Amino acid sequence: MVHLENDWDIILDGEFEKDYYKSIRAVLKREYFSRTVFPPMHDIFNALKYTPYSETKVVILGQDPYHEVGQAHGLSFSVKKGIRIPPSLVNIYKELNDDIGMSIPNHGELTSWAKQGVLLLNATLTVREGQANSHSQIGWATFTDEVIKKLDKNDNPIVFILWGANARSKKKYITNKNHLVLESAHPSPLSAHNGFFGSKPFSKANSFLESHGVTPINWNSVNE
Repeated sequence: MVHLENDWDIILDGEFEKDYYKSIRAVLKREYFSRTVFPPMHDIFNALKYTPYSETKVVILGQDPYHEVGQAHGLSFSVKKGIRIPPSLVNIYKELNDDIGMSIPNHGELTSWAKQGVLLLNATLTVREGQANSHSQIGWATFTDEVIKKLDKNDNPIVFILWGANARSKKKYITNKNHLVLESAHPSPLSAHNGFFGSKPFSKANSFLESHGVTPINWNSVNE
């Protein structure tokens, strides 16, 4: 049984007993035993553990975890301190600098965002070493679709930041008029110049939150 140790346990009550999740669990049991899989097993649900349902203000949806040693720790786009900053996060930092004038951090750990209410969720929560999207067909999409649907039912204003086709495919589950959807190209070096740079998602997210009487995100907390 998965214990998230916050209100997600109530929101997702019964989800981990459904047949599709039992299938995911069976696959993961084989994969973690026979291959190198990221993130470490105890970090798979860190996005939900760090950011309770009732405290979620912003959702940044990624594709799947980083697939090289030491990178993934359960938060989309984030790596722990001491790990080289991946190219997509380099571009995210560039946009933060252009958007709100934030100094470029010297590390890639985004835990401080998660603790403020930024749900750093991947569409797929696990991956084989060196094989991007290798777990995209084992059932995780059903689980993360459900997470998005539950968030959509939350009447507190939430900003959904969807970068790239994979994340934007979840837009159909966001129908509550209380929320804001911001979408653009993915920050990957392959696509960042196709609409990610200059999209100003961070200032737009904070303007929306402030207009609804919600404390904005201190994006600069990664430098503190």
